[in-house]
This record gives sequence, structure tokens and C-alpha cells, in this order.
Amino acid sequence: MSLISDILVHNQEFVERKEYEAFRTDKFPNKKLVVITCMDTRLTELLPRAMNFHNGDVKLIKNAGAIVSHPFGSVMRSILVAVYSLEANEIAVVGHHGCGMMGLDYSTILDKARQQGVSEATLATLGHAGINLEQWLTGFDSVEQGVRRSVEIIRQHPLLPPSLPVHGMVIDSVTGKLDLLYDGYAAVAKLQAHK
Repeated sequence: MSLISDILVHNQEFVERKEYEAFRTDKFPNKKLVVITCMDTRLTELLPRAMNFHNGDVKLIKNAGAIVSHPFGSVMRSILVAVYSLEANEIAVVGHHGCGMMGLDYSTILDKARQQGVSEATLATLGHAGINLEQWLTGFDSVEQGVRRSVEIIRQHPLLPPSLPVHGMVIDSVTGKLDLLYDGYAAVAKLQAHK
């Protein structure tokens, strides 16, 4: 049996037993928070437990490295939807120690893509179309640097109000300990004091 077959069998039993009842909620985040974090498997259950949120509490956006790489990309669009359509009023970027994006070299990814059949012609076409694969597929030097860069892209976004707190944190992927790198409340207070 394949993995997908196993999933579908389990899903049918899950629905028949009405196990979904324990997860019922609506589309609005109870804690009015958007969390951008890494897709690392170690964080799947650890991060919600360490941050004390449950199903329905936050809007959770996951990608490689908790990176907001472009101010008009899909992560930023999701943040804008959460703020303006789903009543979120705070954002937290949560990176983690031991992240695979730290020190990631684009050439390793491209070499593996070539091994899987992606042609040089395709890579050349992407380059001629203005896509900088080196920049797009390169990680960060430190998790703290990655979190700070993402926080700044969000904070500086022209479609978000300056009064929106944007926090930056790093979680230990073993213990769940959180370190606050950037206090969004303090940044908002400082901004309001200078008005």
C-alpha cells in the first residue's frame, strides 16, 4: 500500500468516527496572531505547544526558513489577508536553531535538480527571464539574520499600518525555548513617541 492510500484509509476512518469535532473552529484566529515559521518537521507539534496555541488560535504560515523573501510574494499576501480579512492584529516571525536554510548554497539545489532531469536549457531560460536563482535559492548566514530580514520586510510593507506589532523570535527546535529578537510592541511605542 502507498503512503497516499494509507492516508486515505485513515482519513475515511477519521471522518466516520467524527474525530474532526475536536478541531471545529471558524476562520478567524482566536488570538488575532499571524505566525510565520519554518516547515521543519521538528516544529510541527513543538511550536504550537511551546507558544501555547491550539487549532483556531493563530494563522500559521510555514515555509523554508520562515523567510519573507519578497514584499509582494505569497507569504506577504497571506499576511495581508490575515490582517485585513481575518482580523489578525499582530505578527510573529519565528525562526529556529539548526535550520536547513542556514548556509544553504543554491548550487547544491541546482545540482540535485539537474540530477532529477531539469535541463540546462530550462535553467538558462529562467535566467534570461530575470529570475535570479542564486539569490532565490540561497539561505541565510544565521537564523537571527533571517528573522530580522523577514521582520523588516513586513514592517516596511506599504500596505500594512505602522501601528501593527511585528515580533521576531527564535525557537530551540529541541527544547522549545523562545528567544525574543525583536519586540514589536516596543517598536510601535517608539514610533508613536516620535510622532
